[in-house]
Amino acid sequence: MKIHSTAIIHSGAEIGRDVEIGPFSVIGQNVEISHGTIIKNNVTVTGNTSIAEKNVFYPYSVIGSEPQDFKYRGEDTKLKIGRNNIIRECITINTGTEKGGGVTVIGDNNFFMACSHIAHDCIIDDNVLLANGVLLGGHVKVENFAKLMGYAAIQPFATIGQHSYVGGLTRIVQDVPPYMIVEGNPAKVRQVNTIGLERSGFSQELIHAIKDAFKQLFRSETLNRNQILTKLENQENLLPEIKILINFFRDVDKGKSGRQRESLRPA
Repeated sequence: MKIHSTAIIHSGAEIGRDVEIGPFSVIGQNVEISHGTIIKNNVTVTGNTSIAEKNVFYPYSVIGSEPQDFKYRGEDTKLKIGRNNIIRECITINTGTEKGGGVTVIGDNNFFMACSHIAHDCIIDDNVLLANGVLLGGHVKVENFAKLMGYAAIQPFATIGQHSYVGGLTRIVQDVPPYMIVEGNPAKVRQVNTIGLERSGFSQELIHAIKDAFKQLFRSETLNRNQILTKLENQENLLPEIKILINFFRDVDKGKSGRQRESLRPA
């Protein structure tokens, strides 16, 4: 371990091998940091926070602080962070709330740029990009390989679908479909995230199938959405990715205001 002499580490914290902790960083009592993680200078890690292997935290980030929720009364809630994440300067990540499931979860291989905020009870899967200043309200879910550009703001309980792209300065108040580009205020589905899918290794045949589903769902002037989803479901050799898209829209209808996770909101 390389721990700077000015770092403040509570005796109850669990620090793994090869962890680096820089000048003036503060590590709280109930923090667990696994091996290979780097905590640069002036970082605060507090709360019931567990951090897996080989993460990097940049200066002035505050990790595991209490949720910014009027209903929070000091309950024993948690933050869990996976492997190989890069957390840049001035990022804030809150623990969960009791009514929201009690835990905020960050997956693996994510890149969070400076000044982003991840609120209580969020779930972020793997390989997600949050550009500078992205704001996630409470209970938001961001699925694998989604990219959110600078200063996008996400309504609580919204879902950002896998391999989607949210443009900068976009205000998201409804779930974002997988594989799509969404931008504007009000936000609109613009087109298929072709470049992102290509970079993720999607074949041209698969991208063409997603584009065809997009045209049916967002450019049709005759059928309603339920009829289109049924038509897509009944096609021969239904691709798994198209099934994911279908399930997304079916799930949205379980919530309200275009947000599937609203169905999880406590009564």
